[in-house]
Amino acid sequence: MIGTSKKSDIIKISVIGGSEVGEDIYNLAFEVGKEISKNGAVLVCGGLSGVMEAACRGAGEEGGLTIGILPFTDENYANEYVDIKIPTGIGLARNLSVVLSAHAVIAVDGSYGTLSEISYALTFKKPVIGLKTWEIKPYYSKNAPRIIRAGTAVEAVEIAIGEAKKYKKDMSSRKIGPPQNYKPV
Repeated sequence: MIGTSKKSDIIKISVIGGSEVGEDIYNLAFEVGKEISKNGAVLVCGGLSGVMEAACRGAGEEGGLTIGILPFTDENYANEYVDIKIPTGIGLARNLSVVLSAHAVIAVDGSYGTLSEISYALTFKKPVIGLKTWEIKPYYSKNAPRIIRAGTAVEAVEIAIGEAKKYKKDMSSRKIGPPQNYKPV
């Protein structure tokens, strides 16, 4: 159940990661999903298998709400733990929607699709919290956004909730339209 008093207080956390994972990563993503729900946030993901399925399953066990943004036109491809299925028909281009739909992103493991989502998140200045995922260090800038490292699911979600609140506060001070002083990194 979403633990907020107003719709404007809802925090959305995207969980990104591979569709093919081992038991250790599946269990880690499951715990991330549980913690997101325990903290009253909504879980957004790509809606398929692996990390996405595990996180949705964990969120569901805690009574949380899950949203799956699917690459296909048929919502029946969503994993069984997705509550709201959004078919897009745009393939991996949906990765941008997965990232932009949330206030913070938690990356668990992952392959090149996850790397693209991390890149989108950092480009659009979304906080990215990493659990056993990519190491990214830009050559050109010491001040470029970075992945915030976490060691456990609990720590990742605590950081994500805090960062999401900061992000929402920053966004609420902006006018409608493109972000002020937007410059791709």
